[in-house]
Order: sequence, then structure tokens, then C-alpha cells
Amino acid sequence: MEYFFVIIDAFVVLLVGRLLATNGYDNTLLSAIHQAKNLIVGLKFYQTEYFYMQIKDLFLLDADVVYLNHGSFGATPRPVFEVYQDWQNKLERQPVLFLARELQGYLKYARESLGAYLNAVPDDLVCIPNATTGVNIIARSLNLRPGDEILTTDHEYGACERAWKFICRKTGASLIKQKISLPVRDEQEIIVQLWQGITDRTRLIFISHITSPTALTFPVGKICAQARQAGILTLVDGAHAPGQISVNLLAIGADFYAGNCHKWMMAPKGSAFLFARPERQKFVEPLVVSWGWEAESTFTTGSQFIDYLQTWGTWDPAAILSVPAAIQFQIDYRWDEIKRDCHEMVCGVVDQMAEITGMESIYPKTNSFYHQMAALPLPVDVDAFHFKDYLYNRERIEIPCYLWEGRPYVRISVQGYNTKQDIDNFLNAVKRYLTLVRDNII
Repeated sequence: MEYFFVIIDAFVVLLVGRLLATNGYDNTLLSAIHQAKNLIVGLKFYQTEYFYMQIKDLFLLDADVVYLNHGSFGATPRPVFEVYQDWQNKLERQPVLFLARELQGYLKYARESLGAYLNAVPDDLVCIPNATTGVNIIARSLNLRPGDEILTTDHEYGACERAWKFICRKTGASLIKQKISLPVRDEQEIIVQLWQGITDRTRLIFISHITSPTALTFPVGKICAQARQAGILTLVDGAHAPGQISVNLLAIGADFYAGNCHKWMMAPKGSAFLFARPERQKFVEPLVVSWGWEAESTFTTGSQFIDYLQTWGTWDPAAILSVPAAIQFQIDYRWDEIKRDCHEMVCGVVDQMAEITGMESIYPKTNSFYHQMAALPLPVDVDAFHFKDYLYNRERIEIPCYLWEGRPYVRISVQGYNTKQDIDNFLNAVKRYLTLVRDNII
């Protein structure tokens, strides 16, 4: 109804302006047009805000908290969560029928939906609980030896870095962390810096598609192509990519790619995938040895890769079976448009935070290096952990603040349920905190 009255107001302004203009008031019509335009622009803003408030209501998040941390664990919309619960109920009604006779068919359908979403052959995908599990599978399958090297960057996720340190310590291999300098200027600079760590002992390059601590989008397609020419394997950590940006696995060309569905795809927690090129699948070993190893006809799917990694004992597959519903949710709610709006909001935050803090952005002026998530440098005298506590306990804002390479950062994530008011609340909270720091009150 509010829309109707705004349109009526714009029409009346134009009509009155036209009448006055015909009676000798020269500038009246032009002024009326400007007023009408402002009313329509205001209507569009109202529609946008109203639309995002509706989207917000689709999520289960605490309404009393400004949630700017989608990147850590994601958030599942109600329609998808209801499908998730339906799968759990179906399992509990007849567990033997579900797990022993029907599950492989359900998982095949989930892989087919994922394959279409990621441009991958479904049988080149296996369902796993999270991307870190995928990294562990490949790390343990490489059969590393003393002297072998794994090349990575100093921007990688801590859990995965620990996995590599663990396996290297057991095998005598080395983990080489190549520094990628900030601020980033262009893709070629990243590739050149990474390649400075290549030696004749490099077995595999492990690199994030979108990094966790710095939210940088690395040129993984170009890196994988160059690695293949050099005879080096590649494993891409895609924890933050699917759902935040378009992921085309065939075009990327990685030997292995581990990605999450529970983050930006908004599927329930515990849904992820591991991709392996067909010629690499025979080298992949099971992380948990169970009925899928040397599978009998009763258990086999016809694929050793799938048998090894998807048949590992009793588990609740409801999360991964809900992935098709999460993909459909994105289609139903025009999520590509929402992602563009979120990206625009993040771009605004990056610029405004640079002004508020006086800290240079880590990203180049072209905003293609970040999307719905950005790492924002804080002044060196800010205690990141105290700042995080302040934001949550005093301002009711959930957002990660941390040290990376000895410098304090805050990482913002903007998802469809976030509004301009959320952003304003955050920026105002930052201003208040920095004032307290400058005045030595904190």
C-alpha cells in the first residue's frame, strides 16, 4: 500500500508542476520532475530495504544480534532447514531401509545437483562433512617422503595448515609457506610471488580459492594451468567459494578441489564435497577404512573413489541430501542479484573503513579480488580480541576480529539477510570504539 501512495504523490507533483508551468512559472516543471524522481528513487530504496527484511525473516538467526559473520559457519534459511529435518525424520522412520537400501540413490541425486551447480561430472564428486576433511584425505593419500615439498601461501586457513604440518612431520616432507604481499595489485603479481617457492621437490600446490584471513580471491585457474605444465599437483581449498562466486570446476582444472556447501551455498552444517580429476582418483585413499574398501557387490557404487570416501559407517547424511534444496532456494530468491547487492555493500564498507581507521585497504581499486567478504585492517594499537568482545558484548555485533601476520583485522561478511542498517550499526560501533581507544578509556 505504501508503494501506491508514493506513486500517487509523484503523479500529483508532476501534474501540479505542469499546471504551474503553463501559467508562466518557467522552472516549476523541471523542479517537479526532480521531486517526482526523488520520490521514485525513495520508493526503490524502500522496496530494496523491505525485500531484505523479508529475506532476513527466512533465516533462524537471533534478531537481537547483528550477524556479520556468515563466513565462519554459514546460516541456513528456514525452507532448506525444513527439508533437512524432513530427511532426518525419513531416516528415523525406517533406518535400515534408508541407510542400507536407499541412501546411495539419494547421494547420487545430491551429487548430480552439485555437479550441475559446479560444472563437474557427478562421479568426480564425493560427499564429505567439510572442506578440511577433503584436505586431510588428499594429504594422507600423497604418500609423501622425506625431501618432498608442499607449496602453500601465508594466507591459508589455520586448520588446513595444521593438517599439512602434521602429515609433513610424520613423513619428513616440508611445508613451504610463500609470502603473498599486501596490498595486492594484480593477479600476475600473486602468481609470480607464489612461483618463487617452486623447486624440483614440489609435489603439490595447496592454495585457497578465497582465503579465510584476508578474503582474497586467488587466480586458481591460472595457477592450476601453470602447475600442470610443470607436472605439479594442485589442491584448491574452496571452503568460501561455492555460493559466494560462480565455481566452474572443469574450467579451474585443479587436480583436487575441496569445497563447503554449508557456508555461502547455505546448506545445513556438515555438507561439503571433494572433487578429483578422473585420472587422479585411483590414488585417493580412504580416510576411514570401512565397507567401501574392497567393496562387495552389496556396497559398491561402481566407483572406487566414491566407495572409499562415501561408505564409512553409520552417519547422518541429511545435511548433504539437503544441498539440492539449498540450490533451489538460490534460484527461487534470485540469489545472483542478492549477491551483487551484497558485494556493493561490502565495497562501501571497505572504502568507509579506510576513511574511519586511516588504514590502507589490502585490495586494489578494482573490486574483483573480494566479493561478499572482506578483511579490514585496524590501527596497530587496537587489541583485536578486546575489540571482538566489545562488539559482541556492548554492541551485539557478531564479527571476527583477529591477528594475521601480527596485525589486527576485522573480517566482515554480508549475506542476503543483512541490511544497510546492519552496516551502519557496525561502522558507528567502530567509530565509538576508536574514540574510546584514542581517549585512553579502553
